[in-house]
Amino acid sequence: MIDSIVPHDDDDVVARVLASTESRAAGYSLFTSGSAQALQAEPASTVKHSNDFDGEQTQREDRNALRRVGGLSTELQDVTEVEYRQLRLENVVLVGVYSHGTVADAENSMRELAALAETAGATVLDGLLQRRATPDPSTYLGKGKAEEVANIVKAMGADTVIADTELAPSQRRALEDVVKVKVIDRTAVILDIFSQHATSREGKAQVELAQLAYLLPRLRGWGDSMSRQAGGQVGGAGAGMGSRGPGETKIELDRRRIHTRMSRLRKQMIEMKPARIAKRANRKRNAVPSVAIVGYTNAGKSSLLNRITRAGVLVENSLFATLDATVRKSTTEDGRLYTLTDTVGFVRNLPHQLVEAFRSTLEEVADADVIVHVVDGSHPDPVSQLSTVRDVISEVGARDIPELVVFNKSDLISEDDRLVLRGLEPHATFVSARSGEGIDTVLAAISELLPTPQIELHLLVPYERGDLIALLHDEGRVVSTEYVEAGTLITAFVTSEIAPHFTPFVQQPAVTD
Repeated sequence: MIDSIVPHDDDDVVARVLASTESRAAGYSLFTSGSAQALQAEPASTVKHSNDFDGEQTQREDRNALRRVGGLSTELQDVTEVEYRQLRLENVVLVGVYSHGTVADAENSMRELAALAETAGATVLDGLLQRRATPDPSTYLGKGKAEEVANIVKAMGADTVIADTELAPSQRRALEDVVKVKVIDRTAVILDIFSQHATSREGKAQVELAQLAYLLPRLRGWGDSMSRQAGGQVGGAGAGMGSRGPGETKIELDRRRIHTRMSRLRKQMIEMKPARIAKRANRKRNAVPSVAIVGYTNAGKSSLLNRITRAGVLVENSLFATLDATVRKSTTEDGRLYTLTDTVGFVRNLPHQLVEAFRSTLEEVADADVIVHVVDGSHPDPVSQLSTVRDVISEVGARDIPELVVFNKSDLISEDDRLVLRGLEPHATFVSARSGEGIDTVLAAISELLPTPQIELHLLVPYERGDLIALLHDEGRVVSTEYVEAGTLITAFVTSEIAPHFTPFVQQPAVTD
């Protein structure tokens, strides 16, 4: 019998879920203790930094207003209506199958699943791994191992089993029949988190569209009232003709409603697109460069944005805390204006439905002039984070955009770890959004990567055209300024977008001996 893990009040979810007591049956093991984690542990030092302010955090109170109360489970013993009930995670057991890679890689993936389950509102009781050449096509784990999981679920009082993959509908149904509790997969957990955290109208529409796309192939019916249409000796109890039931009609009606709702959501998102395009076109018309902050979930993207711009974006030690893109303006040391955009975080095995649904949000990345790639430097597997994010960047067609890799949480990184990370990305920058370390270096690197005005102009601008002088300072680079009787003699570099505004005032440069 596999020992249960006793949860502690506020201990790290990883330590609570993944601590091991003894070796298990061959080919089927509980996690061993390790340092890998998906949620960031609180640092030992509680000293507040003088500049440690993340804005008003107005969303935090709303998000914490509704919390789960333990011991009030309303789950039914009969799981036949699982497809049509709202996902309510309570006490869960995690299961995973890995066929390649190391045990450490598989455990990192399961630790991440534990953090996802905690973020969704569950209490994780146990985590189990199995090594197989291929997952069982019927029950994912195999019949014997599925029965062992059923015994564990019953002994620990769990009401949900979460698989560390996207299960086929038949696998999910067969595993439910064995373990006798609700079975969901990694994709369902991520979709549930997105559903909880979406706040804007567009974000909610994107999440609902992804949920419906996930639900559509998983509709099914049970019992005589939902019997499928059949004929001949295939009918109910081999009754032959006259046994054709109405069940297929009910399923088709559900599918039709889902298709109708998805069409309506796509239409709504198309209607929202002009406003987003107009804002982006306005920035392009004014030649305002854009910088997109991308990275793995919980890497500290929102914290970095708050540190640079005082944006007040919600910062929370949870996965996918912020979903909606947030755009704030900033300036370089030489006065050039640019925008910073905080985007949705990524995760390994990100559901394809989410990539498609959030494609409008990811357009901000594809249209950026510079990408700031934030990596959690304290994570035990930064290589996986880098590759996962770059895969999504490539998928949205942004791989050719200049990239600045930033290893965040440098206050939690040892010198030896810095050497290893430096070997991964020699030109990366180490920062701490908490303490402010390295922020100036990041801003300087952004300034160097931003497109610079290339057209040199020598102008004599009348004093009554102060608007042109302001435009030069905002969107160009002023080299020299001299005040004469006729106006302002100014030498500046401008972009091709704003150069036509200064054509009437161009002067030939003075020739010096």
